[in-house]
Amino acid sequence: MPHFLDTPQSAPLTGLAPVIGPGTRVLVLGSFPGAASLAAQQYYAHPRNQFWPLVSAVVEDDLTALPYQDRLTRLLAHGFGLWDVLGACEREGSLDASIRKAAANDFERLRTVCPMLQTVGFNGQAAGKFAPQFAAAGYRSLVLPSSSPAHQAMRLEQKLAIWRQLALPAGS
Repeated sequence: MPHFLDTPQSAPLTGLAPVIGPGTRVLVLGSFPGAASLAAQQYYAHPRNQFWPLVSAVVEDDLTALPYQDRLTRLLAHGFGLWDVLGACEREGSLDASIRKAAANDFERLRTVCPMLQTVGFNGQAAGKFAPQFAAAGYRSLVLPSSSPAHQAMRLEQKLAIWRQLALPAGS
């Protein structure tokens, strides 16, 4: 009797823990970690992702030269936090367009854990779909050009001009 295998299904993926604290004034939310980031268990681990050069320029501190844990410590010291809008999903590869069965992170705890949070920046259009809910909750919301290597239509300098808005005080 022949045995037929089912069509392979994507295994559920779990995102990374938030990098936030009581001093977080600015939170950058991506969509969901790519394959390189999940494998390394590090935000923005793909070598061509422009996140670390962009945020380094915004906080005026070269985080790219630091080991990963030191990057996170310094990022928090600058009042910046990191997380993703999705906590779990199914996806083949790293493209946001391939995300299926997405489950959003629980953002209710932000008010307690990050009482100083004022600005939420969304790294790309997929994450930016959550901007209206954060704006409705009273946060300044900025949809930023994606730092992903899949979105290189805009030069780094052009992206940086928009990313620099993260450093402006809320209400600017």
